Amino acid sequence: MKDEVRQPIFLKDYRATDFIIESLELEFDLFEDHAVVTNKMRIKRNPSVPSKTPNLFLNGEQLELVEIKMNDKLLEREKFYLDEKSLSLNSNEMSFELEIKTKILPQNNLAFEGLYKSGGMFCTQCEAEGFRKITYFLDRPDVMTKYVVSITADKLKYPILLSNGNLIAKKDLANGRHFAKWQDPFKKPSYLFALVAGDLGVLEDNFITKSGREIKLQIFSHKGYESRCKHAMHSLKKAMKWDEDFFGLEYDLDIFMIVAVDDFNMGAMENKGLNVFNSKYILANSETATDVDYELILAIIGHEYFHNWTGNRITCRDWFQLSLKEGLTVYRDQEFSSTVFSRAVKRIEDVIRLRTVQFAEDAGPMAHPVRPQSFIEINNFYTPTVYEKGAEVIRMIHTIIGATNFRNGMDKYFELYDGMAVTTEDFVHAMELASGVNLTQFKNWYDQAGTPEVKASSEYDVKTQCFKLKLTQSCPVTPGQSVKKNFHIPVAFALLAEDGTELLKETVLHLKEKEQIFHFDNIRQKPIASLLRSFSAPVKLEYEYTDSELSFLMAKDTDSFNRWEAAQKLYCRTFMKQVEAKQKGVKLDVSSELTTAFQAIISNDQLDYHLKSLLLSFPSESYLTQLFEKIDVESITFAQDTIVKHLIENSFSALEKLTHSLTDQLSKLKSQEYTHEASGLRSLKNTCLRLLCQNDSPQAFAHAISQFTKAKNMTEEIGALQALNHFDSKERTDVFQNFYEKWKKETLVINKWIALQAACPGGNSLARVQKTSQDSVFDKTNPNKIYDLFFRFGYDNLSGFHAKSGQAYEFLVDQILEIDSRNPQVAARLVSIFNHWKKFDSNRKDLMKTQITRIVETKNLSNNVFEIASRALN
Repeated sequence: MKDEVRQPIFLKDYRATDFIIESLELEFDLFEDHAVVTNKMRIKRNPSVPSKTPNLFLNGEQLELVEIKMNDKLLEREKFYLDEKSLSLNSNEMSFELEIKTKILPQNNLAFEGLYKSGGMFCTQCEAEGFRKITYFLDRPDVMTKYVVSITADKLKYPILLSNGNLIAKKDLANGRHFAKWQDPFKKPSYLFALVAGDLGVLEDNFITKSGREIKLQIFSHKGYESRCKHAMHSLKKAMKWDEDFFGLEYDLDIFMIVAVDDFNMGAMENKGLNVFNSKYILANSETATDVDYELILAIIGHEYFHNWTGNRITCRDWFQLSLKEGLTVYRDQEFSSTVFSRAVKRIEDVIRLRTVQFAEDAGPMAHPVRPQSFIEINNFYTPTVYEKGAEVIRMIHTIIGATNFRNGMDKYFELYDGMAVTTEDFVHAMELASGVNLTQFKNWYDQAGTPEVKASSEYDVKTQCFKLKLTQSCPVTPGQSVKKNFHIPVAFALLAEDGTELLKETVLHLKEKEQIFHFDNIRQKPIASLLRSFSAPVKLEYEYTDSELSFLMAKDTDSFNRWEAAQKLYCRTFMKQVEAKQKGVKLDVSSELTTAFQAIISNDQLDYHLKSLLLSFPSESYLTQLFEKIDVESITFAQDTIVKHLIENSFSALEKLTHSLTDQLSKLKSQEYTHEASGLRSLKNTCLRLLCQNDSPQAFAHAISQFTKAKNMTEEIGALQALNHFDSKERTDVFQNFYEKWKKETLVINKWIALQAACPGGNSLARVQKTSQDSVFDKTNPNKIYDLFFRFGYDNLSGFHAKSGQAYEFLVDQILEIDSRNPQVAARLVSIFNHWKKFDSNRKDLMKTQITRIVETKNLSNNVFEIASRALN
């Protein structure tokens, strides 16, 4: 691709389109080797745009133009201009009809954008810019119109024909074909269009809305998998009820449909009334899905359903506003899950993901604001910053203005903007109107990249009983932003007495200046500060707790999140000291405070099972590497191994006892079906088993093998594999082979095996990954398998991927370039593994730079891959 094509698009250059599409009729004739799409549009000039240009510019890629008619007259070739990216023509009329017929090849579409085939079915993915691969159109989110869609196909091969909205006609045709016609009564942008045609099974149910309307619910999957859709259906009904109860939002069509698709670049897609899902987030039963799968299915079902209002009824004006729908909807799905499960545990899990993935993005070459200012390829900005940090921005608004005002703000948002394509300013404006709170400074969160850093220090005067807390804020330099304005940072805060009672109940401090001092009087004893409770802002907090204070907070903080946070801080402090000792070549004993705290968690019978599992889990290597300006692979792996083995050796019998107790409790369960209580028991047991095996004792391996052979569900099977996966052993080899033989024909199950193969550390990692990539169970065109093998290898296997030889770097780049030729979106996500190459030692840094340079210099490279690789290199 020529360099001039790689020009960035800027938010500042946004302007409304010169034309409006008043109505759209689409006709699809589907065949085995092609599809014909007839597009009939009623177009008029946009009265709100002063420009009177006669040029109508329509997006279109990988299309074979058959014919064009304007007002029923065939246009000659000289009347329009056609290139690889667009079709344009002139018209001085105020309104006109345009009919465009194109031919496309869905069976050859391995990018899985536009209309493609997966497992014998036709399906679509149009967000962000896939619709232009179906027909010529104004493919942008602020062009909204009503769709009428007709689909014709072979009835025997494709008995199910689906599109957005309500079914208004169907009939049989000659030659064994049939026809279905769908009408969506709501205006929508092209990215929300959907079509599915296939021979599918269906699970049906219904939902009665709060106003008494009956909604038909259908979940489609490959035949034989209908029973595995039951949890998804249950989750959907929960989500529909929750949105009515918490936000007063009722579903607006007569039917809601979901289709499970094997080949899908993302998790799911919220197309109006016809959600298309990656199969891994729909299909589940206790034999094939883990408890984590069940919880993810509920969250993602909720997320896509909630988009019906926050994304579909109100959509984003342009792609720079992507977090308007995604950040808001992630916040909504997090709140939904928090009402179904433990709020504290859900908050911890969300923060783990934020810190591990989004904080790393903020600290790298792809750092960008929640609302980016420019992009070369929009698919590269479906990022943790837009989603997870965007959700934190919404959560902070809730914290600042309060629950009642936030709900009123949501009502005002729907009142003002229903049926429109709007901006983040519009959302914040609705919140200001409802609450009376000025959020002007707060909007810096949308426009500034980087993770703010808050330093805290305190003083306590015994005589005056006054506690002073000083907070200062700063934000590191990020690409294109060397100077940062002050953020409005809400810091949830309480003061605790030595017995754990609250001397000062939780309050929210508003840090708006670079430095602020807060005074608290009548504090009757020297307190311990509980700061940033429930992680009230996505910042890095620095406060000089002593080890004993952290141990106290672990045991007695009234905020569950901060109990877990204290454990993380104590571990990270010990870990960093151990790394420093290794680098200096000295031996350092593990902190006795950490050992005592770890043992106290094991023996505490009052803790929620899920919370206890999290408290006993150590930070991931991906997170730990962020603690250093320079990543020393050998010292990090040594320190992690040293601390973990020390803790386990000193707690082995207690862990074993707890494991046996949990096993007994699980054996008394009458059903293996997923429940929140059973999930907590299994989570804690698997954590204990994983810890025991990290002690490398034959006794622990025997526990894992026993769990595998006696397992009654997938959570227990995978728990055993995870426990044995930390290094090569005969026990690991045997169990993994047994699992493979048992499940090699179950795609979603064998993907778990693939991911564990990628994550197994040590010197054989690359050979294992290469062998797995050649196995018959690995399909190199399937995004799930690519992510589970190559992404997990680069992201979750520090010692294996970053072996000194650098051969893994070359191997991964070979895969990236091959994948880029057919699926640039997936390839680009793999490139992000190299984002922090400059933090490694000189040898590894040089090896990675060579490979990133190889990517950038490759001919015919996609914009997706070029943008990420070039930013990493520069």
